[in-house]
Amino acid sequence: MERMMSVEEKIRRAEEIYLRRRGENQRPTAKVNLNNDENKKDIKLLKKLIIQILICVVIYIIVYVINNSQLIFSQDFINKVNEILSYDTNFIEIYENCKNYLIGIIPAINQNQENTNSQEETEKIEDAQNETTQNENSQNTENQQTNNIERDQEPQDSNVQAIGGASENVSTNNNQENSTNLSQEEQDIQNVKNTTTFIKPIEGTITSAFGIRDPETQGIPTNHTGTDIAANLGTKIKSASDGEVVLASEEGDYGKHLKIQIGEVSIIYAHCNALYVKQGDKVVQGQEIAEVGSTGNSTGPHLHFEIRYQERKIDPQKILDL
Repeated sequence: MERMMSVEEKIRRAEEIYLRRRGENQRPTAKVNLNNDENKKDIKLLKKLIIQILICVVIYIIVYVINNSQLIFSQDFINKVNEILSYDTNFIEIYENCKNYLIGIIPAINQNQENTNSQEETEKIEDAQNETTQNENSQNTENQQTNNIERDQEPQDSNVQAIGGASENVSTNNNQENSTNLSQEEQDIQNVKNTTTFIKPIEGTITSAFGIRDPETQGIPTNHTGTDIAANLGTKIKSASDGEVVLASEEGDYGKHLKIQIGEVSIIYAHCNALYVKQGDKVVQGQEIAEVGSTGNSTGPHLHFEIRYQERKIDPQKILDL
């Protein structure tokens, strides 16, 4: 066979054997693609370059503004900055002032709420006392009629039996009967006159008396609990008696009003323009305590003057000459 193969064939055959042996001995090698790492390095370098360019631009702008702006670093601006920096701010003092302000506001709010609640409670008590007074008045009237009937039915010679010591008992019983026959209002008037002295709070004209009335203005109550004395706006109001200010309020239909207490007697000064005293103050008779106004549910400048005994309302004109 070898003698029949030409030289070219031998060379080709030898090359095939060589290539086959070389392929068997050659080990496979892993190919690593480094293009991704190179791309990442290029992106990082690009970012750094962009950041450096931006920083250079910002620095250039700042330098340009500083060199060309006369407003920012002018003398007036520097003086104001120095003035602000030289001011010594006492933050502790500011905190204390704010705390004291808030502490002062909270009692005032609570006081207004208490005044509103006390006024509502007073009105409820007054309504209940008015009903009680009406019931007592009707009962006293019935008792008086019953006593009159019993006296009419007594024998005519009853006066003859009242001799000596018996006459004293009869007079005592008559006094007791007279005091019993008095209405609650009459008893309150006697108690007020026996315990308290009064002067006129202002000089003026009485425009509405105590009791039931027929007001022309809508919203004005028909049952008037005091006496209205008309006077010029700003007229000084004097305290009709000694006492203590137990209420100084601006709430409700009374507007700006005072309540002065002396024992079981209380006096109301309502619809005032201004109050000269505050709750807790002691006042003396004749002291100027307020001025005439038209606040609250009022149709004109006047003083609503009201007297109470144990919170039962009394006609002021039966106490003093207004």
